[in-house]
Amino acid sequence: MALINSVAQKFSFPGPIVKVTEFGSGNVNDTFLVNIDHLPGPDKFILQRINPTVFPEPELIMRNLRVLTEHVQHKLATGPAQNRRWQLPAIIATREGQDFYRHHDNSFWRALTFIEQTASHEIIQSEHQAEQAGRALGIFHCLSHDLPPDKLYDTLPGFHVTPNYLAHYDRMALQPATGNRGADLTFCRQFIDQRRAGVDILEKALRQGVLRQRIIHGDPKAANILFDQTSQQAVSIIDLDTTKAGLIHYDIGDCLRSCCNPAGEDGEHGRIEFRLDLAGSILQGYLKEVRSFFTAGDYDYIYDAVRLIAFELGLRFFSDHLAGDRYFKTRRPDHNLDRAMGQFTLCASIEAREKKIRALIKEQQ
Repeated sequence: MALINSVAQKFSFPGPIVKVTEFGSGNVNDTFLVNIDHLPGPDKFILQRINPTVFPEPELIMRNLRVLTEHVQHKLATGPAQNRRWQLPAIIATREGQDFYRHHDNSFWRALTFIEQTASHEIIQSEHQAEQAGRALGIFHCLSHDLPPDKLYDTLPGFHVTPNYLAHYDRMALQPATGNRGADLTFCRQFIDQRRAGVDILEKALRQGVLRQRIIHGDPKAANILFDQTSQQAVSIIDLDTTKAGLIHYDIGDCLRSCCNPAGEDGEHGRIEFRLDLAGSILQGYLKEVRSFFTAGDYDYIYDAVRLIAFELGLRFFSDHLAGDRYFKTRRPDHNLDRAMGQFTLCASIEAREKKIRALIKEQQ
């Protein structure tokens, strides 16, 4: 923790640092809460060490964040969130005026404002929370959809392009599997092989001009949505490292995938299901915010997005398991294998509810 405290001193906080503690449950970056002796005013801030394996060019993340927040700020007064609390994390500069700090061990650090009086939920617990989660993503898309995609760097080439993940899996699958869970490995391999033909459905629609690129969040899971502790309204969407140009359908699908499975990513497989009541609430909240720029093609591919993103995440977890757990943080042996099986179970649940999901989408058009 001595290193963490030393790094924290490099940033221009408005008071002396009282303590620094680990914070959050992210799978990629290391996050810390910095407490400041400063009254009146903010007394908590976020300090993060960016994972260089996942983000080999972290400077580009910070450039994107700067462009995005500047674009959003001038729209908040007249945009979709003008009559409600809404904010994004802001960059805190170093004492030298930089947006980030690179330590002599080459680790990359940044500091962000802490959004006060909020809470996040690993699991959506009610239809009200689901509706607010949908509104949060809808507000984000409404605020950012007119930002030209070429203004942001592609910090993760190939991210959320499902055919790329399938190609990576095929390379990993050539390696001999280890462990004593042969039946589970066989299940995952067969599940993937049975769905190969549909992995390019969104990318094909993009090539055909039915869908187009806009600005995506990249990881709008339940835990990245902040709710006001008093009003219970969603007031922010955080973890903006994966913000880039892409198909917003990957965002829509990921929000539905994450929020409509009360068992969570680490839940028991027998408890995993796609909840239609929560899906209806999310779609109601989301589509209300994006109706002004949504096209007929955008509506048509929502179901395909939610099915595909659950499959894609399962594919990524399984590939990472085969590769030796290089990308996602794990807390126990075979953690990524269990995660993969959970997402494939969720994908099957989504497929079994296709007609009803499409009907929910139709109701909101």
